[in-house]
Amino acid sequence: MMLLTPGATRLDTLEAIWREGLAARLVPEALSAIDAAAQIVARAAAGGEAVYGVNTGFGKLASVRVPPQDTERLQRNLILSHCCGVGEPLDAATTRLMMVLKLLSLGRGASGVRRETVTLIEECLARGVTPVIPAQGSVGASGDLAPLAHMAATLIGEGEAMVEGDRMPSAEALSRAGLSPVVLGPKEGLGLINGTQFSTACALTGLFEAMRNLEAAVAASCLSTDAIMGSTAPLEPELHALRGHAGQIDVARAMRAVMEGSEIRESHREGDTRVQDPYCIRCQPQVTGAALDLLRFAGRTLETEANAVSDNPLVLADGRIVSGGNFHAEPVAFAADQIALAIAEIGAIAQRRVALMVDPTLSFDLPPFLTPQPGLNSGLMIAEVTTAALMSENKHLATPCSTDSTPTSANQEDHVSMAAHGARRLKRMNENLSVIVGVELLCAAQGVEFRAPLTTSPCLRRLMETVRGAVPPLAEDRYMAGDLARAADLVRDGHVSGVCGVRDLLAGGA
Repeated sequence: MMLLTPGATRLDTLEAIWREGLAARLVPEALSAIDAAAQIVARAAAGGEAVYGVNTGFGKLASVRVPPQDTERLQRNLILSHCCGVGEPLDAATTRLMMVLKLLSLGRGASGVRRETVTLIEECLARGVTPVIPAQGSVGASGDLAPLAHMAATLIGEGEAMVEGDRMPSAEALSRAGLSPVVLGPKEGLGLINGTQFSTACALTGLFEAMRNLEAAVAASCLSTDAIMGSTAPLEPELHALRGHAGQIDVARAMRAVMEGSEIRESHREGDTRVQDPYCIRCQPQVTGAALDLLRFAGRTLETEANAVSDNPLVLADGRIVSGGNFHAEPVAFAADQIALAIAEIGAIAQRRVALMVDPTLSFDLPPFLTPQPGLNSGLMIAEVTTAALMSENKHLATPCSTDSTPTSANQEDHVSMAAHGARRLKRMNENLSVIVGVELLCAAQGVEFRAPLTTSPCLRRLMETVRGAVPPLAEDRYMAGDLARAADLVRDGHVSGVCGVRDLLAGGA
């Protein structure tokens, strides 16, 4: 069980919840502010003054007054009418992260949602009740309305949910877990569906996976450098200090540590006629380091948003209920676009290293396509083509989403962020990138083996053992799809970055 402090929950906590499927609940200190805001909303609902979303309609219908006896029905109708999501369901881990983010937002005590509703979300997390949330339908404007409505529907016993791997009506799922649906009070439906939690959860998972892919790419690039007998002179610390970018400095430092003690490198320090290596070798810290800086910046944005109150209207400290626009997901859209650019560029330079290693005119005496018998065997020829296809796909997917907008809701919501699909695409891009880096590992391992009896660094020898534990050397052509899948799994599972300690090496400069 993870305790959440609203306004102060860190990215590493959110990543642990997502990766490990942890339950979470708010710290007890958050409850008094939740209760106070709910009481203010209850008084407003019983009063004579019009308060948006409490005793009025929504969006373009904000001028329509709703009598006190209909406020519960108003909130229920809001949830049901907004359950318009389509497409494949969001995966369970990201759905649970979205619920955690909603807890953090409600826990700030500015939404007016009652304690019992917050508790039901906590209990759903603890007992494994996961709403089925169609992944398409949000434009990231007045919050992620459709996805969050499907989450809220489970709380009132509508829609569908998963329990112990079984999909069923939400009322049945709650009953199986020993829970009961909640009857929504004033503003509670609006408090649940307004907000950026769907977009932010998808962007966060994209960030977590992108960082893991980047760490693996740093390790793979070191192995590739030894495979082509590349120079480590471009990793000199003073060179990077003279430019000053933190990510570049950190990547160069990590690469120096990973490659320390390589016999291959020492063997050609003297007498090597090559003055410079191609950019994909020489400029690794500059490119991957720039991507690291971008991911760190996006991470700071998303950490802020994860702790934000992003529904509407909000209960302020002086008791006023004020309508604003915190639900607009523009910061998340920008962060998702930045992550997408970083993913695309990490893959672009990794793909060029793959192309370098399989090309006999560029790879410094490695056999064509890294096969012992070229001609009879094609070796890693088409594996390289696959990386080119995935690199190109990621370049197209990296086109910014935040620059798009279209008016919705009868022009009441006339500028939207498109954060939701901007964040959702990161999953596909990261899957592509893990394959590219996985193929680079296969090529680099094959290349280093051709350098025997010279050996690579102790750290990279451990990486070689990890790779060869999943994929044997390519002595002759065989069915390759399984090899690529297993190599990509090593990247996704964190084995590649873990065996070389790249995460810790990079964290030293974060």
